Amino acid sequence: MGVIKKLAGQTAIYGLPTILGRLLNYLLVPLQTYIFVTSQYGIVAELYAWTSIIFVILTFGMETTFFRFSQDPEQREDTFSNVSIFLLCTSLLFVVATSLSSSSIASFLKFPEHPEYIVYMALIVGIDSFTSVHFARFRLLERPVKFAFLKSVNIFTNILLNLFFLLLCPYLVKIGFAPSLMNVIYNPEVGIGYIFIANLAASLLTLILLLPDIFQVTWKFDWKLFKKMIRYAYPLVIFGLATIINDTMNRIFIKNFGPEETAQSMVGIFNACAKISIFMTIFIQAFKYAAEPFFFSKAEDLDAKHAYIEIMNAIVIACCFIYLGLLLYIDLIQYFIGPAYRVGLPIVPILLMANLFSAILYNLSIWYKLSDKTIYGAGVAIFGSVITIVLNIVLIPRFGYMGAAYASFACYFSMMILSYFLGQKYYRVDYDVKRIILYIVTAFLLYKGTTFLPISNIYIKLGVHTLLLFGYALFILVLNPELRKSVLQFVSRKTKSKNHE
Repeated sequence: MGVIKKLAGQTAIYGLPTILGRLLNYLLVPLQTYIFVTSQYGIVAELYAWTSIIFVILTFGMETTFFRFSQDPEQREDTFSNVSIFLLCTSLLFVVATSLSSSSIASFLKFPEHPEYIVYMALIVGIDSFTSVHFARFRLLERPVKFAFLKSVNIFTNILLNLFFLLLCPYLVKIGFAPSLMNVIYNPEVGIGYIFIANLAASLLTLILLLPDIFQVTWKFDWKLFKKMIRYAYPLVIFGLATIINDTMNRIFIKNFGPEETAQSMVGIFNACAKISIFMTIFIQAFKYAAEPFFFSKAEDLDAKHAYIEIMNAIVIACCFIYLGLLLYIDLIQYFIGPAYRVGLPIVPILLMANLFSAILYNLSIWYKLSDKTIYGAGVAIFGSVITIVLNIVLIPRFGYMGAAYASFACYFSMMILSYFLGQKYYRVDYDVKRIILYIVTAFLLYKGTTFLPISNIYIKLGVHTLLLFGYALFILVLNPELRKSVLQFVSRKTKSKNHE
């Protein structure tokens, strides 16, 4: 439990700005889906899908590589300098090349009248790629305050500008406030472009705030060290691309393999409903911020593998609670997206389970990162991406966005199974597989059982679902004596504190 508490504390520290920011960003989903029609929102979803892919290529696995090669304090600064120079060059080249060909790219993506969208997104992904190593360095050096501050500034800037352009400006125009001023700062024809402009402004502000740290870089390139880093990193790029293909390329597949007349709208519906799984995604992202440097720092300890087992169990339990919590209260949560988008809600349970498998996969990935066998991780990733591509091509024409959801589920499940068996061969960790399966199957059966309960009254229905969630919590406590003991101690301390007051 000590290991779990330590990692949970680090997850909270590094994940807090992400959690709060993502939750607040989540409030932009109803704002955007109530304002823009499904086809317009589909363009936003598609561009961010491409951005995610490009980000993985530009960063080239350098965050994990930075953690791996920074374990030796003597080469930490050289590693940081190498990564900084590499990311600066790749980001600048990408921004220039993409901006010069923005019209052609916009035509290829079937919105030729808006090449400015391409320029906005090129700048966003270029800036974010370059600054990513500085956030990795804050995590390595355990500087959570600066990490949290800069992440929060980025998030709140993006949110406030979305509110300004999408809500406040239209209202001021409507009431006739300072027409000459509004004509300068706001043009209603920009539409969804303001979503990208808000993001770009947030990224630029983050870059400006990081300038003191950027100027401290030694800018010395060690070619001998860099060759070792590249050999370690390039399989991680393949793995990252496969993950992104499964997470976001489904939007692109839907657009290209769905019915031509409704494909763009289907992309918007899929993306909006996928946002409902945001709570699990946020948790997994927050965990990743803390876990990667933690895994490397723990690797030489005698109890390292025991710690990895505890962490795996804890992550599965947490994800199962999120899975159940979102699905048992879906009758309320659905109102976070516009009415036109709710037709896609059946994909939510499928995507949530896929996300759970991805969390397990991330924990399993320690075997090839710690044993320097990243090429095997790339093999697992290629295997998963083939499944994703084939199933999307086969299923989307027949089942629409439901086919994309099933493809995501199948991909993560297959990668998880393959990674587990390879890990047992090259870096054996005796995970409690039976218990993990029991956690997942029980959560699934509880949710599935509620779909057969003929309860029409929403208050009674939510009351029953709440009891089921508490029942699952008791089930977890019964199976975990140490966790039960910690919970009882916590409750006892709180009770005594309250009595003293």
